[in-house]
Amino acid sequence: MNKPLFQLKDVVKTVHPNGGQPLNILDHVSIDIYPGDFITILGSNGAGKSTFFNVIGGNLPITSGQLLLNGKDITKTSVEKRTQFLSRVFQDPKLGTAPRMTVAENLLLAEKRGEKRFLKPRHLRREMGKYKQITSQLHNHLSDRLDTPTGNLSGGQRQTLSFLMATIKRPEMLLLDEHTAALDPNTSSELMTLTNRTIKEQQLTCLMITHHLDDALKYGNRLLVLNQGQIEADVRGAEKQALTKQDLYHFFDPTN
Repeated sequence: MNKPLFQLKDVVKTVHPNGGQPLNILDHVSIDIYPGDFITILGSNGAGKSTFFNVIGGNLPITSGQLLLNGKDITKTSVEKRTQFLSRVFQDPKLGTAPRMTVAENLLLAEKRGEKRFLKPRHLRREMGKYKQITSQLHNHLSDRLDTPTGNLSGGQRQTLSFLMATIKRPEMLLLDEHTAALDPNTSSELMTLTNRTIKEQQLTCLMITHHLDDALKYGNRLLVLNQGQIEADVRGAEKQALTKQDLYHFFDPTN
């Protein structure tokens, strides 16, 4: 069997709300993530989904436990250094892009993710043909706006750009934090189709938080359910394919 790409080992994240009693928003979480996994993640508000991503991304230090990348301890590795192997798309289309830079400039910047920066010519113009092709994958006219400042784009165009920036330089891990939640149903569907195709073509390892039960069932080879900071279910393979919406409702029924 393949060795895990990324591991959380007995990870705890403790907070003290309003200076009160300690609360574990991640409560002894352990999981092995394998190369090529496409994991969809469900959980009610406060289940720990965002904390889970922030811990993986390095935005939140953990209270105890370990984070391993290819068996190497990266628990104390900075957010900046984690961009060498990790990229993330947020729910808010305004995050993840530089609003005053053009679409093409944002894509050029994304190609340098995780690299040291030097003062040297950008050679932006010679990349325009490539960027035109990349941005034409959705029929939202993004490819006609390469010279447009990102702040002037529609929400759907900006979120498409965020996703393209996250994957233009293949990451070892991709985190999708409800990246279609702020979009209209048609745009959301188109971006999910692009997402699934890109993950398959690039053979990416991806974790995707979603509140769409249909997407959680349709996409990926594994499904996680988080509840009160713990992994309540980790369903994969044929068992995941056999899941129904009713099965998922069962996890969110407080009487169970």
